[in-house]
Amino acid sequence: MPFLIRNLVFDCRIDETAIIAQLLKRLSLSKEEVVSWKILRKGLDARKKKSIRYVYTIEISIKDEDACIGRFSADRDITHVPEKVLKTFPHITTDQDIVIAGMGPAGLFAALRLAEYGLRATIIERGRPVEQRVQDVQTFWDRGVLNPESNVQFGEGGAGTFSDGKLTTRIRDENLGYILENLVRFGAPREILFLAKPHIGTDRLRRVVAGIRAALLERGFTIRFSGKLTDIATSKGQVCGLVLNEVDELPCKYLVLATGHSARDTYEMLLRHSIRMERKPFAIGLRVEHPQEMINRIQYGEQSFAGLPSAEYVLTHHDPETDRPVYSFCMCPGGVVMAAASEEGCVVTNGMSSFQRNLPFANSALVVAVGARDFPGTHSFAGIEFQRALEQKAFIAGRGTYYAPAQNLLDFASGKGFHAVHSTYRPGVVPVDLAELLPRDVALALRAGVKCFDRKMKGFLTVEASLTGIETRTSSPVRIIRGDDYQSVSLSGLFPTGEGAGYAGGIMSAAVDGIRVADRIAQELQMK
Repeated sequence: MPFLIRNLVFDCRIDETAIIAQLLKRLSLSKEEVVSWKILRKGLDARKKKSIRYVYTIEISIKDEDACIGRFSADRDITHVPEKVLKTFPHITTDQDIVIAGMGPAGLFAALRLAEYGLRATIIERGRPVEQRVQDVQTFWDRGVLNPESNVQFGEGGAGTFSDGKLTTRIRDENLGYILENLVRFGAPREILFLAKPHIGTDRLRRVVAGIRAALLERGFTIRFSGKLTDIATSKGQVCGLVLNEVDELPCKYLVLATGHSARDTYEMLLRHSIRMERKPFAIGLRVEHPQEMINRIQYGEQSFAGLPSAEYVLTHHDPETDRPVYSFCMCPGGVVMAAASEEGCVVTNGMSSFQRNLPFANSALVVAVGARDFPGTHSFAGIEFQRALEQKAFIAGRGTYYAPAQNLLDFASGKGFHAVHSTYRPGVVPVDLAELLPRDVALALRAGVKCFDRKMKGFLTVEASLTGIETRTSSPVRIIRGDDYQSVSLSGLFPTGEGAGYAGGIMSAAVDGIRVADRIAQELQMK
């Protein structure tokens, strides 16, 4: 059984080919005694700017393992690698129709998991294949022409296709490794298997999505693009069919509903069927943009050099005056701010980076938590209405052209001034007092937040930074209530899944939720 060596610390300038030499010295081994070794985890420690280091966890197999057990026993950083138990999947056959609505992480990994059981499904996606979707998005950014069915929010790959492609999550689940391994299988870089903060980037993620599609087609899945779910047929409290694009009927017994957090018309359709839903809190704010080199200097100090990755940050603050948390969200090093609307007459911002993260500017959402006190009442769509009103207000402020309202960060924080505004947002920006677009408490909390962030990251509050608005699609404003069996409490056979159902937040957690739902469907089919 191999050994696991944790907390191996190396200077950030080390050539990874030299790691094995230092590892052998640490373990008092010769090269001939080693069978194999591999990196399991690599994280950057930049807390001491004069001594930036990488911290590794390494797995190593040794010829004479027994001879080393006693020698390593006193070292708390050396343990045996836990034996990996491979999950087996029983082969299941069924004549029941399974449909997956949505081709984001939840829908795609639900499909991949169903395929492990030998099951097939029909996948419906309201948007277009990723290749055509990229063209539609480019047209929107270049000319302000929005395709409401194929955009940053809708289409193959889901909203995460236009993002930094972060693969971090706070949840613990046995399927996280399975997800990463499959992403690598379909074209993601192998380093995501061991980096402490892995990401794919929007460019690599598009190729991965196309690879998954090809594999599913080979396994007998049917994929219907431009197939918008517009109604559900029911019989005796059970899903029995679907309607696509208002006219096409599709048989269905199990519906994996993975439509994402912006499918507002889908929520409205569910409400007509009295599907139980509830409003949920989320966050809104603005997207801040700094020169990437400035963020590098703040995070790494003057010792920063070309070998270090583009610096990131995570910032939090609780504003006592408004009693609201303020935090950075979806930080995109070396990326761009982008237009992310899915409805006409609305402006929405987001950010994305390529795998290399090599563009001149860094951006991040700076958001404030909102909830029941901001959209009172019990209506499950109160959060959606709150979002939409802000997005429409931003559209008007941008002169009705999908230009986004923007302001210099220093001017926003001080409440005065007319410094120049820079933004990578396309099609363009209009200088605006952003505080006038935000709810009063949100503006106050954000102003307090950026001042606090400047104390934590000296230089964050600078005339070289700008804000672009408005950021509203941080997570779903609705949760579709489901039971322990992952089915809607209102309709048997309906499996609300992923971020749009209110049960995930990000690529990894959405994929995990899709896998759990697929496992549950397989379990039900086994029992029949």
